[in-house]
Amino acid sequence: MIVEDNPVNMRLVSYILNKIGYRVLEAPNAEEAAGILVADEKPDLILMDLQLPGLDGLGLTRELKANPDTENIIVAAFTAHAMLGDKEKALEAGCVDYITKPIDVAKFPKQIERLLSLKRD
Repeated sequence: MIVEDNPVNMRLVSYILNKIGYRVLEAPNAEEAAGILVADEKPDLILMDLQLPGLDGLGLTRELKANPDTENIIVAAFTAHAMLGDKEKALEAGCVDYITKPIDVAKFPKQIERLLSLKRD
């Protein structure tokens, strides 16, 4: 799942992931992402933009990690907002990694592969 409010970033990431064979769920904000998750969609990975309108990505990540139904979903911070201390805040909220935008399209599939290898059932 990609939680991203920038349509250009959403299209690029979805295109890359679809091209390499992944099914992609898209949400432009935290509220829609939460609605998808409540509807019994449990993605293996969430790429979470930190700067979202309304509830931000850190807030949603904290909510997901506090919920037994979603606590095991791998969440990676996915943001252009790379300020000092942001990576630490993302990790403290429950993200397992921090991917900065713009993405390196050559390296991105390997980053996703590595993140998905963390999946525990």
